[in-house]
Amino acid sequence: MKWFLRILLSLLGIALIGVLSIAVINKYVHSETGGKIQKSMTEIPAEEPKRVGIVFGARVSDDGKPSNTLYDRVLTGVELYRAGRVKKLLMSGDKTGENYDEPAAMKKMAMEFGVAESDIVLDNDGKRTFDTCYRAKEIFEVRKAILVTQDYHQPRALYLCNNLGVDSIGITANRRIYDNERYFNFREFFSLAGAWSEINILSFEVAKGEKQPIQQ
Repeated sequence: MKWFLRILLSLLGIALIGVLSIAVINKYVHSETGGKIQKSMTEIPAEEPKRVGIVFGARVSDDGKPSNTLYDRVLTGVELYRAGRVKKLLMSGDKTGENYDEPAAMKKMAMEFGVAESDIVLDNDGKRTFDTCYRAKEIFEVRKAILVTQDYHQPRALYLCNNLGVDSIGITANRRIYDNERYFNFREFFSLAGAWSEINILSFEVAKGEKQPIQQ
């Protein structure tokens, strides 16, 4: 019985160290990115050359309708465009065949709100936040960007993009209370540690695809 207790205490100790390590990483990432997150369009300077608006993908329904999360991201991106804060919108999301296509749904909605088709660029391989940021730099050669996503996702997006070579600020796309928002916040606690590991420990994957530079 004593050996069982020793093993249990050891496992609990390891788990505690792990959780504390993740908490430290979270605090560090939040401190690094907190000053880069804007909640209002008026807080974003009208720079020249203008930044590219990177709109992160999220779930769409079987009929291609954007989820509330994605709808609010695209709408915020459209407002950036209308306000002249960006000239181009990079819609980055997951496309897994003809039956599931986040970027196509994002483009359709943006055009319905008046964004010119020529000012929309699609990235069909933005399956993860890391992929979106890495491809923005390596495939689309984005140098400066405004990241459009909800507040719980902003620290991870900003940390990855800035460390992958895209000078980024963020604007929150929160417009309502979202289903499973508590789960998203819980998930981000661990995802932030994963993002930190990808930047500081893991080796980068080679970006696939031909260069498609976005003029800024």
